[in-house]
Amino acid sequence: MTGWYVVQTQPNAESKAVAHLERQGFATYLPRYLKRRRHARRVDIVAAPLFPRYLFVKVDLAVQRWRSIYSTVGVSQLVCTGDVAALVSDHVIAMLKEREDAAGFIQVDYRPLFHMGDKIRVRDGIFSDCLGLYDGMPDCDRVAVLLDLLGRKVRVLLGAEAVAAA
Repeated sequence: MTGWYVVQTQPNAESKAVAHLERQGFATYLPRYLKRRRHARRVDIVAAPLFPRYLFVKVDLAVQRWRSIYSTVGVSQLVCTGDVAALVSDHVIAMLKEREDAAGFIQVDYRPLFHMGDKIRVRDGIFSDCLGLYDGMPDCDRVAVLLDLLGRKVRVLLGAEAVAAA
């Protein structure tokens, strides 16, 4: 029976597992997205797995020597329910592929985690540890916050990763 199955990889070894599985003749699918990463006051955009430590492999259980997946470099295990490998619907894979852009990255919808007027705390930057009120999200990267500064409410735009629930 041909289908997509889930493989759990070793930590940060998704690409290595894909290379070794494909070398053995298996079709793989590793959905990735562009992630903002902050390090040392720099913001980088890097490719990251949509499901860290997991990828999909297409296998014909009747024909292919699928047990070799277990001993593949970078692979921890094939995800199973009991002793049976867990089959993933082709529809799930198709839905993921539909959300890919021209470069092959999944487009992730950034939705605000807060509702208008929710109390939030600034975690980073010059306003670190200040409390404010959520005042919207003008774009997918920035959050508008109403902060009490000098006795009045001031609207400040901050990076979405710089705020958390109070």
